[in-house]
Amino acid sequence: MAAPMIREVRMHPVVLFAIVDSYERRKEDAKRVIGTLLGTNENGIVEVTNCFCVPHIESEDEVAMDMEFAKNTLDLHQKVSAKEDVIGWYATGNEVTEYSRLIHTYYSKETPNPIHLTVDTTLQGKHLGIHAYVSTSMGAPPGTLGTMFTPLDVDIVTYDPENVALTKFKKALWSGDQFVKSANDMKQVMLSAVDVRSLLDTVSRYVDDVINGKLPMDNTVGRLLMNIVTGVPQIDPEDFEEMLNSNMKDMLMILYLAKQTRTQVLIHERLTSVSLPPET
Repeated sequence: MAAPMIREVRMHPVVLFAIVDSYERRKEDAKRVIGTLLGTNENGIVEVTNCFCVPHIESEDEVAMDMEFAKNTLDLHQKVSAKEDVIGWYATGNEVTEYSRLIHTYYSKETPNPIHLTVDTTLQGKHLGIHAYVSTSMGAPPGTLGTMFTPLDVDIVTYDPENVALTKFKKALWSGDQFVKSANDMKQVMLSAVDVRSLLDTVSRYVDDVINGKLPMDNTVGRLLMNIVTGVPQIDPEDFEEMLNSNMKDMLMILYLAKQTRTQVLIHERLTSVSLPPET
């Protein structure tokens, strides 16, 4: 059965972090790093969730990859996450090189229709350029066949834990020592409520400006707002307040029990560390 045509590539931030980290840890004489992309391919939508670097040697005349290392590392990854399959490969840089076809041929044996991802770690254009490609054979048999790399759209998607981590990283950029402490549960709830209130104010101002004719109407934005409004469950305000207060009480109880447990553990450690006098 032929693999579905790839229409879109969705990538998680942890993949970018891993690629940049492997580039920073490369050998001094290495100009770039390459590696394997892991994830899923469902109905032509590729989601890249993980990756690992593959050692290679590259010169003006040839390129050689450590195939045994790639195979062993893949086996270890699949023991941890069996749902992640090989979906392609990556290379740092801002262009497809003459060796890309050879490497792409190897990954075509690992998975049908692999993607090729390039990440510009040199920050040309003052940003991290990210591009994805699929290969297409060109030429008429029995003549010489060539390979053409067709670009694809790349979207950055996040899980909720990744979104929390990215928010922390963003705050660290503006701190003097680039260090941000994790907020406790109650403060996190308060900050989330403030963010939601700010977003609601922004949406409300936008709707008012559209109604007053200050901004043009946008059907796409209107449909998104309609989906958000219709997705909100119809709950009586008193019932919602009671449910929220109940959840808050549960959270406070958990915090109280956690503090009591830490106190008991600390007391136990202090008592056990006290040396008793020897019996006479």
